[in-house]
Amino acid sequence: MPELIFSGWWQFAATCAILAAAQLVYVVVGFGSGLIAVGSLALIFPEVRDVVVLLLLVNLPAEVGVAVSARREIRWRSASGLLLGIAPGVVAGAWFLRVASPTLVLAALGAFLVVISLVFLRLPAGAQVHWPRWVTPPTGLAAGLLTGLFGAGGPPLIIYYHLSDLPKSAFRGNLMALFLVMTLWRTVNYAAQGLLTAPRLWSSLALLPAAVGGAWLGQRIHVCLPEPVFRRLVAGLLGVFGVLLLLRDLG
Repeated sequence: MPELIFSGWWQFAATCAILAAAQLVYVVVGFGSGLIAVGSLALIFPEVRDVVVLLLLVNLPAEVGVAVSARREIRWRSASGLLLGIAPGVVAGAWFLRVASPTLVLAALGAFLVVISLVFLRLPAGAQVHWPRWVTPPTGLAAGLLTGLFGAGGPPLIIYYHLSDLPKSAFRGNLMALFLVMTLWRTVNYAAQGLLTAPRLWSSLALLPAAVGGAWLGQRIHVCLPEPVFRRLVAGLLGVFGVLLLLRDLG
């Protein structure tokens, strides 16, 4: 029997339930798994590094599935500037995860999400920004840093693509494609910095059935979700995630 990081069956069952819900949301709106899972699992795991590395492989099935199904919607040319920032950002975030306490950064991220949620809720439905090219590398850098540190680099990319006024399928497809690239790059960096331990890897594999089940249910819900509801859901979830992170920090 391989060594796992769970302290008992209750912790394993709670983790399965949280990850199934997180993957459902991830597939429906194209983001949120890391934010939901990190905010929730940090309440039942004493080591945040365990949580972040645990989520690394669990997200892969949803990312691959959505990126493949939406491959015609992915704009790789415009994403190239984001990837230029993402690459060094993930390296820096992984280093901070290994050596630093992320408490203050989690609090700042929570406050940031609450503010952005309020901004999104006040935006008119057709709000659109034509981003200059110089914006993409800093956006990617911020996303990579948050991804390497928390496995939750969605907010900068969500802002970028949401204000680009992409259709729902393109929004999900572009986000998932970038998340997939970041997951693969994180794997390399976590391995290089000694964060990928055998107990964490075996624990991720044990959780895959719950994650796949949540992703499957999310895919069925996604096709029935109207565009205006999707937009409001994105804004509302950002606020919820921000509050969860702030409560986690205060606790």
